[in-house]
Amino acid sequence: MDKTVRLTAAQAMTRWLSVQMTEEDARFIEGVWAIFGHGNVAGFGEALQGMGDALPTWRGQNEQTMAHAAIAFAKGHARRRAQAVTTSIGPGATNVVTAAALAHVNRLPLLIIAGDVFANRRPDPVLQQIEDFDDGTVSANDCFRPVSRYFDRITRPEHLLSALPRALRVMTDPANCGPVTLAFCQDVQAEAFDWPESFFAPRVWRIRRPEPDAQELVEVADQIRAAKAPVIVAGGGVIHSGAEQALADFATRHNIPVIETQAGKSALAQTHPMNFGAAGVDGSAAANAAAGAADLVIAVGTRLQDFTTGSRTLFGDARIVAINVQAYDAAKHGATSLVADARVALARLTGLLDGYRAMSADAEARAAWLRAVDAHCAAPGAGNDLPTDAQVIGAVQRATGQDAIAMCAAGTMPGALKLLWQPSQGGYHMEYGFSCMGYEIAGAMGLKLARPDREVICFVGDGSYMMANSELATAVMRRVPFTVVLTDNRGYGCINRLQQGCGGEEFNNLYKDCNVEAQPQIDYVAHAGSMGAHAVKAASIADLEAQIVAARGRDIPTVIVIDTTPVPGPGFGDAGHWWDVAVPAVGRSDKLQQAHAAYLNNLARQRLVN
Repeated sequence: MDKTVRLTAAQAMTRWLSVQMTEEDARFIEGVWAIFGHGNVAGFGEALQGMGDALPTWRGQNEQTMAHAAIAFAKGHARRRAQAVTTSIGPGATNVVTAAALAHVNRLPLLIIAGDVFANRRPDPVLQQIEDFDDGTVSANDCFRPVSRYFDRITRPEHLLSALPRALRVMTDPANCGPVTLAFCQDVQAEAFDWPESFFAPRVWRIRRPEPDAQELVEVADQIRAAKAPVIVAGGGVIHSGAEQALADFATRHNIPVIETQAGKSALAQTHPMNFGAAGVDGSAAANAAAGAADLVIAVGTRLQDFTTGSRTLFGDARIVAINVQAYDAAKHGATSLVADARVALARLTGLLDGYRAMSADAEARAAWLRAVDAHCAAPGAGNDLPTDAQVIGAVQRATGQDAIAMCAAGTMPGALKLLWQPSQGGYHMEYGFSCMGYEIAGAMGLKLARPDREVICFVGDGSYMMANSELATAVMRRVPFTVVLTDNRGYGCINRLQQGCGGEEFNNLYKDCNVEAQPQIDYVAHAGSMGAHAVKAASIADLEAQIVAARGRDIPTVIVIDTTPVPGPGFGDAGHWWDVAVPAVGRSDKLQQAHAAYLNNLARQRLVN
């Protein structure tokens, strides 16, 4: 009979997590971000304290942003390692719902251990308890159900015997990977149970590589062989699979241009001759021309989001084949599905396509676009007013080396970076599935923890910075160095432009158009400095370059503030594609009527196959 050990449920959870290993002999759950409250401090907090370095604990400043840091860490490890987040009940837990949605959309592993109400219900209602008048089983943590891949409520200690393996199974499943929520009733955390010692035996979690179905493989190979001008859309699944070299070999061998999604950018270095740049709404002229001329689209590891497809107008009547480990994604847009690991699928297809080469890719279009990028990103001449986002990107590109990773999440910069940043392989980290304002600074910290060998450059606008900046203090305390380039255009410049592009008037986005008594004069340098970061104001593009170089010698975050124009600079009109944002059918201005007429014209171009 299996020997037992008497532990509380919380002690058992922490001990079990500490021995769940990767194939590289590291803990899969590296550690736990924690903000304690009455729902987790006595039970889970005591258990974490007893683990020490066997399962380290880090304190964040906000539950949402410490979860963002954990997500960025997992993304930086291509889903091969993860971190956990524990919160109290009530607002501590619900603060993480946004981060859970972010992880869910991006298919990234995150373990959420949320304190919950008393399973025995004796002291109900407890502080911060949400009571459902018609359902006694509901708590605030039920908010996590639609944004979790797996949800469980631990109301008995022995529930962990099944719940914990299920949690890790989901987090290490290449198809179903995403956030797991374990709502841990606070009285149960402290209950003792006689646990089988075998439960705590170390276990290695291997991330499988599903092989393609033989018939699907032949069908997709036949469609590729019949195509004269195919194009590959590289998504984040290429990186999750570790298929970067396989993609490079496949594209080169068969002479097929590669265009990139936000998540797939940097799977190929920009210098690779088959990399035609960004696809879709924020795409390059070369990439979108290749997509428009394609007779077959080979979507690899992408869910074909609206930005990638130009809201279903970019690919015309081209057939689509979709290589994806998740059958749900592989069937989108009426695609011919090849459900398999990306690296395996590309290798198997090459074996069936021996001798196949597509017609010559338009190398001159690619070269012309790269020349245009250099022009857009060039340092400004004399008399330049406020710099553009393109000029800021150019300055950072010139001041960094091949090891730099540009990261961002929301606002103007994601589109600008996708269009203009020229990364080495792995030199790009964008959260654009959820496009979550406030991800940037916490994400930069998590990314640097995952990739300490690389320079991390965080691009953030003043709007996102104002939403969530407090993990700067955490990065200072933990001595996690990264560089923040804070572009201040005095409001939400990105949405201000979208508002006007949809026929609207400037309203409630830039501070100058808001209903306030006085325009704010926010000193971002003083604010960042007050949290311990090294903070400076760049007086010019040249000064920005110098400050980027100077930041490398520090062991704390550096925040470089630079004023920029909210007006789009040159370059953004030279490429890109339509994006479906509904325009009001009736309104007061001629501008709105013209915008609606253009909207109807574009609607008529949409593919209707789902």
